[in-house]
Amino acid sequence: MPIATALRSTFPAPPLSLLAVEPLRALFDGFACHVREPLPVGDGHPVIVYPGLGAGALTTSSLRTFLKDCGFTALDWEGGINTGPVGRLHDWLVPLAQRLLQVHQAHGRQVSLVGWSLGGLYARELAKACPRAVRQVVTLATPSQSLGSGNHASGLFRLLHPDGTHLTPQLQARLAQRPPVPTTSIYSRSDGIVSWRGCVEQRSANSESIEVSASHLGMVSHPHVQRILALRLAQPEGRWRPLGRAERLRATAAGRR
Repeated sequence: MPIATALRSTFPAPPLSLLAVEPLRALFDGFACHVREPLPVGDGHPVIVYPGLGAGALTTSSLRTFLKDCGFTALDWEGGINTGPVGRLHDWLVPLAQRLLQVHQAHGRQVSLVGWSLGGLYARELAKACPRAVRQVVTLATPSQSLGSGNHASGLFRLLHPDGTHLTPQLQARLAQRPPVPTTSIYSRSDGIVSWRGCVEQRSANSESIEVSASHLGMVSHPHVQRILALRLAQPEGRWRPLGRAERLRATAAGRR
């Protein structure tokens, strides 16, 4: 993608009214996750979950538990609290790529990568670096098309990185490029942290965007998001296709039981 195109792909940040209610909405999403039922659709293949900025293993534990109950081998990224990359992004990602390859070799199967917000950026870049080890990528509220603006997380990133670490136009353009593996972006128009428009992936033969109604902070614990994610991960290896109407209805019906 040309740099000029990437720079034009900027969008306004969500209104402050949505930002203000994010914690309360996330709380309700967290309560709701305790009443959802798992879908027995998993084939046991490994799935690595990458948390968002300022989050860690505890924050994604309900999602990983749900995926395990569905029949997947859900794994934490083992990077502790996600405080953002330090130094050159692709140098910083090397240990994550090594872990991905270790999981791939240990299980003898391709690995699915699930990334929440900033964690979705890691998942996308790891899929670009190690495409043969990756089965598919699913991002949750990851504004890959608008990383330099259109979000309320930049202040937290600057607080964690007072040295002035920032995205260059060249890096933004590179990060906006799709991974060479099946990719799903799950986003919410009522996201109070990042612009939903920046999360929308251009549809292609192996990419899609799926809209849900969830908060940014509660995305990983929202029952509907979890069910859609399970159905995306359940696709047979090498036979990926966009989410169909029947699957959407199945995800909705599962939440009404």
